[in-house]
Amino acid sequence: QVQLVESGGGLVQAGGSLRLSCAASGRTASINAMGWFRQAPGKEREFVASITWSGGITSYEDSVKGRFTVSRDSAKNTMSLQMNTLQPEDTAVYYCAARPAFTTWTKSAAWGQGIQVTVSS
Repeated sequence: QVQLVESGGGLVQAGGSLRLSCAASGRTASINAMGWFRQAPGKEREFVASITWSGGITSYEDSVKGRFTVSRDSAKNTMSLQMNTLQPEDTAVYYCAARPAFTTWTKSAAWGQGIQVTVSS
């Protein structure tokens, strides 16, 4: 079992920045990759960014590419999402996720409780 706890988030004006963090505990040795997802009101949860735990290879949703940066500290079992040039459409509940190797987020991921990010115009 892997437990995930998000921190950060809050209210920020458009064009501003915010940094989210996720702390993993439990069976952290099983983690192959961690990522961020978000869900806006009335919409389905969508992928935002991910990073592999060993090599640090990153992936980003097109809408956040160039604005968001995902990073990790494998020794501390933490992952962060630096969000710059935030826009109102970035408003959502953001979820931290972790998955083992050779599987998918949908099938085997552990999830955090979610944290609110609100961007005002």
